[in-house]
Amino acid sequence: MRKKMIFICLPLLLLGYQGKAQPDKESITAVIELYFDGWASSDTGKIGKAMHSSCQLKYFRDGNFGVVPRHEYLSRFKAPHARDNEVQTSILFLDITGNIAQAKAKIETPSALFIDYFNLIKTNEGWYIVDKVSTRTDKK
Repeated sequence: MRKKMIFICLPLLLLGYQGKAQPDKESITAVIELYFDGWASSDTGKIGKAMHSSCQLKYFRDGNFGVVPRHEYLSRFKAPHARDNEVQTSILFLDITGNIAQAKAKIETPSALFIDYFNLIKTNEGWYIVDKVSTRTDKK
């Protein structure tokens, strides 16, 4: 009888847990989608809304470790334009614990594949990307 109760209660507990995480999952997804849309359209206003002011981009490329502050990262984008339809974006993984989360994201262009790991924190104002670790693979 005890085993039956575990098999009955465990799925119900998991469903309850997912229900509580669902609003956060939707909010986090919206922040990352805002980032994607800004990235694909060079709209630094959208990217800036998704990233906390303390956010930094970190990467290792060509034998060098780089750290790029948010303001410098945003300055690398050109003038805003319509979203580039050749840019494909997706969230590959999302893990949420309380007011922190991590997401693995993919941005693919005709010339490069970017895999980004975003660390996010929920503040009184909502969810923000607070750290970004990125790798780029150029297509040949």
